[in-house]
Amino acid sequence: MSKKDFVILTDYDRKTLEEIIQRARELKGGAQPQRGKDKALAMIFTKPSTRTNVSFRMAMHRLGGTSMYLGNETLQLSRGETIEDTGRTLARYVDIVMIRTFDHVDVENLAAGSTVPVINGLTDLCHPCQAMGDVLTLVESIDCELSEAKLTYIGDGNNVCHSLINAAGIFGFKLTVCAPPQFAPSPAIVRPMQEKNPSIEVVSDPQSAVVGADAIYTDVWVSMGDEEEAEQRYQTFGDYQVNSQLLQQAKDSCIVLHCLPANRGEELTDEVMDGPRSRIFDQAENRMHSQQAILEYLLGTV
Repeated sequence: MSKKDFVILTDYDRKTLEEIIQRARELKGGAQPQRGKDKALAMIFTKPSTRTNVSFRMAMHRLGGTSMYLGNETLQLSRGETIEDTGRTLARYVDIVMIRTFDHVDVENLAAGSTVPVINGLTDLCHPCQAMGDVLTLVESIDCELSEAKLTYIGDGNNVCHSLINAAGIFGFKLTVCAPPQFAPSPAIVRPMQEKNPSIEVVSDPQSAVVGADAIYTDVWVSMGDEEEAEQRYQTFGDYQVNSQLLQQAKDSCIVLHCLPANRGEELTDEVMDGPRSRIFDQAENRMHSQQAILEYLLGTV
């Protein structure tokens, strides 16, 4: 059996991803894991993390396996070893590898060098594991079928936004991305997904973007690596805050999502983040459950 990797959502069809989401719901409900006992996960971090670190550790623990944190300073990558050689070496020791890094090509090259499955824990291009937790949260929280739901994403067209666009293209839900034109998502991500799902749109007016929304999603205005643009970003995104006034334009049942960490008082207010519509911390928990299902699936493909 040839191994599979989890690098970008578009590597998978809808049926497979729906099966992973369903398995995540079963595991969250207490189902017995089918794989993972005595397996080992190596976690490479060149970007710091709270949720990715802890959620993957606990997901592997719940499967009956073990995990190890490999910071950039502990690896020979910092001294010039290639990412491919790192993958070849780690595959001799562990059963699966997760990497959270900057350049998406590094994940692709790690996967090319590794004979065990590789998971993208985040790159500057996309964040597929976050999107799977988001889809799980939508399935649990909205009062309609996923394919009939409208999600509005407000803010920077970043890696999280890219994976939500991929998810909308695959799962078929309506997605409105609302971003300032200079911070819109990459057309290379948007266009092929619009061909699959014409209800994906990119706009710039927050007030109209949230009309009819079942969920509103936001993220920080200044991501890691964007610090030099911080002043410009704060000025540009001032009208893109998710607050109680904006929520009034959406459905009464509309929920609020955020991938965390949040800068309270910037992209969303305390009132919204801590309010009855927030599913933000359910969403954070669901990273663990969806990743448990991803791990279990990949461990069965080796």
